[in-house]
Amino acid sequence: MQKKTIAIAYDFDGTLAPGNMQEHKFIPELGIGNHDFWEEANRLAQENDMDEILAYMELMLEKAKEAGVSIKKESFQHYGKSIEFFENVETYFDRINKYADSKGLTIEHYIISSGLREFVCGTSIARYFKNIFASGFKYDEHDVAVWPALAINYTNKTQYLYRINKGIHNSWDNTLINKYVPDEDRPVPFSDMIYIGDGETDVPAMKMIKYQRGTAIAVYNPATIQSKTSRKSPRQICLELIAQNRADYIAPANYTEGSELDIILKRIIDKIAAEHELQDLKRNIVGQ
Repeated sequence: MQKKTIAIAYDFDGTLAPGNMQEHKFIPELGIGNHDFWEEANRLAQENDMDEILAYMELMLEKAKEAGVSIKKESFQHYGKSIEFFENVETYFDRINKYADSKGLTIEHYIISSGLREFVCGTSIARYFKNIFASGFKYDEHDVAVWPALAINYTNKTQYLYRINKGIHNSWDNTLINKYVPDEDRPVPFSDMIYIGDGETDVPAMKMIKYQRGTAIAVYNPATIQSKTSRKSPRQICLELIAQNRADYIAPANYTEGSELDIILKRIIDKIAAEHELQDLKRNIVGQ
């Protein structure tokens, strides 16, 4: 019997790795502080009524030019190699794939991030993803970044869940995404999808996946005492998401075997596998 396919979609910053990916090496090479960079990016967005993602991408190019820092594609990928992950992220994918396989399921892993796809492509975990949906630049004939080609913000992340659902593995084809496709013809039903994001930036995606009968998990950095945008702890913010029916589960962003997150994911996989077994039994009974 062919294995059923399920999908796990991850935010990146604050979900698989602490902080913002640009802060690990790129911004320090500009010779400015992380706080100063984001403050200027936010000011640029406000002054020009501009999307915040486009603002930070433009500022990256501007500051890199001033500092003589390379903005070639290979350089961005090199910055990705310096990203440090939450505990045991690098060993998690093989483990969870093996567990799903023991339950008769195959997992497709996806990134849906406002960060940069070139940075993610340079990480040690890039090979595990079926697709990396993230903001990215257009490059000239010398592979030098010249213009923001794609900006994925907090709200338009939801369209990429539909792309996964319908089997659209690019960001430019909008013909199929708006076309009616019967649920049974979609490669990955929403009920077989899990979204993992941090509590402050992924609310629209988590709310949508819950509405579509998938599962939303909010994770938080256990080392962070207080959120940058409020006096609450990240755990308190995530608990509010459950109270507001925006997330199904919360857990520290610890991907160690036997951690809270690991146990939650395995129980969700068990549930999906059991539901497919029941569906197969029902089809067999009806077909007799």
